[in-house]
Amino acid sequence: MHRQRLATALVFLLPMASAFATEPTALHCGRLFDARSGTVLADRTIVVREGRIAEVLAGHADVPGTKAIDLTRHTCTPGWTDLHVHLGSQSSPKSYEEEFRLDDTDFAFRSVGYAKKTLLAGFTSVRDLGGEVAPHLRNAINQGLVDGPRIWAAGTSIGTTGGHADPTNGYNAELSHLIGPPGPTEGVVNSVDDARQAVRQRYKEGSDVIKITATGGVLSYARSADAPQFTVEEIKAIVDTAKDYGYRVAAHAHGAEGMKRAVLGGVTSIEHGTYMTDEIMSLMKQKGTWYVPTISAGRFVADKARTEGYFPEIIRPKAIQVGAQIQDTAARAYKGGVKIAFGTDMGVGPHGDNAREFIYMVEAGMPAAVALQAATINAAQVLGTDEQGVIEAGKRADIVAVPGNPLDDIRAVLGVDFVMKDGAIYRQPGTAL
Repeated sequence: MHRQRLATALVFLLPMASAFATEPTALHCGRLFDARSGTVLADRTIVVREGRIAEVLAGHADVPGTKAIDLTRHTCTPGWTDLHVHLGSQSSPKSYEEEFRLDDTDFAFRSVGYAKKTLLAGFTSVRDLGGEVAPHLRNAINQGLVDGPRIWAAGTSIGTTGGHADPTNGYNAELSHLIGPPGPTEGVVNSVDDARQAVRQRYKEGSDVIKITATGGVLSYARSADAPQFTVEEIKAIVDTAKDYGYRVAAHAHGAEGMKRAVLGGVTSIEHGTYMTDEIMSLMKQKGTWYVPTISAGRFVADKARTEGYFPEIIRPKAIQVGAQIQDTAARAYKGGVKIAFGTDMGVGPHGDNAREFIYMVEAGMPAAVALQAATINAAQVLGTDEQGVIEAGKRADIVAVPGNPLDDIRAVLGVDFVMKDGAIYRQPGTAL
């Protein structure tokens, strides 16, 4: 069910942001993760002024005119980025019926809490890949009306008739007839011309990135999770039109053929990538395509599929089969030299648990430093920004700190107790939330 009728007045009902003032600050870090080298540097002072990193000094430096914050028992890292979230929803046994019962404003109010949980978990930026609430939530956060991460919003995903992004999947004949077949305005395309129109509609609606569903999916009300759902020509039309507006294209893809078509069509990233073959890995390396595994979502759906009644029966076999495979694919892709960036698909799993993806990546054979790079410098490259992803002078003051050293024990990422975004502190040791 579409949520494009969000009331403009809604933002005035939302709680005001709760960050501390952005005064000049000196963060005394016991360790600092250098995302460029993937190493930890000892004893650094980060000076923050007017939302930017002014300088990074060796040692515990006394900086006049700044507020000192003691993080000497912590490792400071660049703020983390989750490249695949859905802040407008969260999976539950009632998710499918709620699409019919709830209004746009219900989902919008829920998204406020989800956004704050994500930020407090250390994720200062996210790419929201599909959901009509996200552009409005992005605007509210940017205006300082609510707390949340910086959002790159896809808005409505682009799919094909009956595909993973067809919003009328599962509707009965009477309802389908009443609504009529969705088209490019609703994100459903069936030709090259439709594909171009759908991208232009996303531009009209204020999207920041384009999301396509290149294959079937796990949670859509349809049998196949892996059938290809676009021609190469349609994908090329989407990618070329997206370039006109400065957009990058992310492709949801589980099946090999649809994934191959997406890479050949020029997408920036493959999301999930469950049945990725050696041929596709070679093609991705040749084309420079990024891989965002979303292991968290795979593990979540595989687990919940064994709970009677959590998913509709048409979903359960797909969830069991696909969910169990994603972590193994991520392991093969890392060994195969595919470029990997961080994403969870939260909204499938519970918002705020995003950092568990680091643990799953390490379990898949990636060094802890590589997992952290995936959520910092690599994620910034996927987004196409040089404003963040490293702790260096001139960059955004997006900084996260965890007790201990995550390179020694990756589970330290679950203990975030300092979060700064654009120089504003949202969480710090000893402060009640």
